[in-house]
Amino acid sequence: MRRREFITLVGGAAAAWPLGARAQQPAPMRRVSLLLGIAENDPEARSRVKAFQQGLRDLGWLEGRNIRIDYRFSDGDPNRIKEHVAELVRLAPDVIVGNSTPVIAALQQATSTIPIVFAVVNDPVGQGFISSLARPAGNITGFTFVEFAMIGKWGGMLRDVSPDLSRAALMFNPDTAPYYVGYLRSFERMPWSIPVDVSATPVRDVAEIEELISKLGREPGSGLIAPPDPFIIVQRDAILRSAKKHRVPAVYAYRQFVLKAV
Repeated sequence: MRRREFITLVGGAAAAWPLGARAQQPAPMRRVSLLLGIAENDPEARSRVKAFQQGLRDLGWLEGRNIRIDYRFSDGDPNRIKEHVAELVRLAPDVIVGNSTPVIAALQQATSTIPIVFAVVNDPVGQGFISSLARPAGNITGFTFVEFAMIGKWGGMLRDVSPDLSRAALMFNPDTAPYYVGYLRSFERMPWSIPVDVSATPVRDVAEIEELISKLGREPGSGLIAPPDPFIIVQRDAILRSAKKHRVPAVYAYRQFVLKAV
């Protein structure tokens, strides 16, 4: 083909294309929903949101430019979680990022089509969120945080700071962190042992927290383990005050607890 004929052919084809196809189309604005199990004004929530935003920026997702983020916070309240989940599903985002067991449980019931990414959710297989760690299947995937073997680590750390310790209460809310009972059973079946007897101790309100810790304070050789749990995070001030009042040695999952206690 002669050069003039080639130029004529390309020019004619370009003229036939729609104007929009020849212009570079702007990337569509993606929509992401973020639902945390703790309160919006909680320093832990602000820290997690900041890390989330930074991670998105590192991947080229800039809020207000190519991504819109809907933020919701539940303050550990199951009813508020359900309300937020229903609202976010109606918004039909491209993906929902959820934190905590009650949040993911509510999302799982609400949608089987919107992709869900969980963060800081423990025992996702045992809780039925995914079919396996290697192949999650369905519309849910994410990152787990605690394995049952960590219970032994917590008990050992507590014994390090309180050498006379012989038993510890693993305090959690079964409505927001039901997996700890299973973790303890798995831990007890392991062949090794630690010098501290760890027992599951459920609590559901501040009065039960105070009752448990005051009882530990009256029993020599007792200590407290406060593991990751939305309820524990929300009620950490009450836990710290009570542990200090009754002089109960305690180990906490988050650095923020220790910083506030000193």
